[in-house]
Amino acid sequence: MMTGTDTPVAAPVSPSQTEVGVDPPSDQQDTIFGKIARGEIPAKFVYQDEHCVVIDDISPQAPVHFLVLPRKPIQRLAHCQVSDIPLLGHLLYIAKQVAETRHLDSGYRVVINDGKDGCQSVYHLHIHVLGQRTLGWPPG
Repeated sequence: MMTGTDTPVAAPVSPSQTEVGVDPPSDQQDTIFGKIARGEIPAKFVYQDEHCVVIDDISPQAPVHFLVLPRKPIQRLAHCQVSDIPLLGHLLYIAKQVAETRHLDSGYRVVINDGKDGCQSVYHLHIHVLGQRTLGWPPG
């Protein structure tokens, strides 16, 4: 079931979040996405359930650009375990469901940036969904 709140995201973007990928924090510090997923930072949820939350990207790269965040703290896709397979499937299914509510019938792109060379800027696994514009190939 789709649910939402009325509180806007008030999270500043740090300089490292605008660079071409950053190194993971050495102290395994918590991330803004972890705090949002736990409800410690107010955010307008496009969708939420016991496994994930969906928020609009604060720096959209397309007319529709939202993020699917697992509530479970996973730094990178590369750190996932076999036990995370159901969660990963759920995240992709929710991405599809929200894309439908956003009327992305003509198509959309699903992206996971993983690690510094993969342009990951926030070390909490998240899925980008971009749509309502023609997306070229190769990406970048």
